[in-house]
Amino acid sequence: MINYNPKVWFAFIFKFGKADTLRKLFPLMLGVGAYSALIVFLELAYFKSEDNNYLKNFGLMHGVLGFVISLLLVFRTNTAYDRWWEGRKLWGALTNSSRNLAIKLNAFLKDAGEKNYFKLMIPNYAFALKNQLRENEDYHELDPVLDVNHEKHLPNHIASLLFNRLSKCRENGELTAEQLLILNADLSVFTDVCGACERIKNTPIPFAYNIFIKKFIFFFVMTLPLGWSFSLGYLVIPIVMLILYALAGLEIIAEEIENPFGTDANDLPIDQICHNIRKHVGEILS
Repeated sequence: MINYNPKVWFAFIFKFGKADTLRKLFPLMLGVGAYSALIVFLELAYFKSEDNNYLKNFGLMHGVLGFVISLLLVFRTNTAYDRWWEGRKLWGALTNSSRNLAIKLNAFLKDAGEKNYFKLMIPNYAFALKNQLRENEDYHELDPVLDVNHEKHLPNHIASLLFNRLSKCRENGELTAEQLLILNADLSVFTDVCGACERIKNTPIPFAYNIFIKKFIFFFVMTLPLGWSFSLGYLVIPIVMLILYALAGLEIIAEEIENPFGTDANDLPIDQICHNIRKHVGEILS
C-alpha cells in the first residue's frame, strides 16, 4: 500500500508510479488515437457533405450511453471499494482480537513458558493467514517455523494448536472454565476473519458483468470519432484518448482493489499489520 499525504495533491498530477493507470493504458491510448486520426481523415476527406447528416447526428447516442456507462462504473468502483474496506476492517478485527487475547492471557497465566508459547503462536496466525490469502507457501516468517503438511490449511492448523494449548492449560489448572470461555470468544474471531477474507478473495465480480463493462467501454470509445469528427475535427483525437483514460482507468483501479490481499501498490498493508501484531503481542506477553 502507498503511504501519502492526502493534503498535498498538486504534486501527484506529475507523479507516475508502477501502479499508475496512465502508464498501463498508454499503449492502448496511442492505438485509439491512431484509429481516431484515421476516422477523422476519412470523414473529413470523403464524407463531408450534406448527404451524410446521419453521420453528423451519430454522436447524439453518446449522451444516453454516457449516462448508462457512468452508472455501471459507479457501481463497479463502489463494489470494489466495499471489498477493499471490508478487508481492512477484517484485519483490524484480527489485530484487536490478537491484542485482547494477549492481554487476557497475560493476566490469567502465571507460567512464563505458556506465555512465551502464545507470544509466538498468536502472531503466527496473522502471518499464516497472509500467506494463505496470497497462495504463498513460504513460511519463513513464522516463529518458530512450523513443519506442516502443505495440504493442510495452515491458519486452521494454528488455531487448532492455540485452542488445544488453552484446553491443556485448563486441564493443568492454569485456567478456570470461566477464563477458558472468555478466551474462546477472542480466539473464535480468528477463524471468522479467515473465512470472511477467503470469501472476498474467492468471490470476484461475476464474469459476465466484468466482460460486459469492458465491451461497453470499448465500443463506446471506438464510436466516439464517428459522431464527433465533423464538429471537432482533429481535436477529437486527444479528447477520445482522454475519455478512454478516464473510463478504462476506473475499471483498472476497481480490478486492482477488489482483491485487497495481494502485493499491488493499492492493496492493504498486510505485511505491516502482521509485524505490528507480532510487536504488540510480544510487548504484552514479555
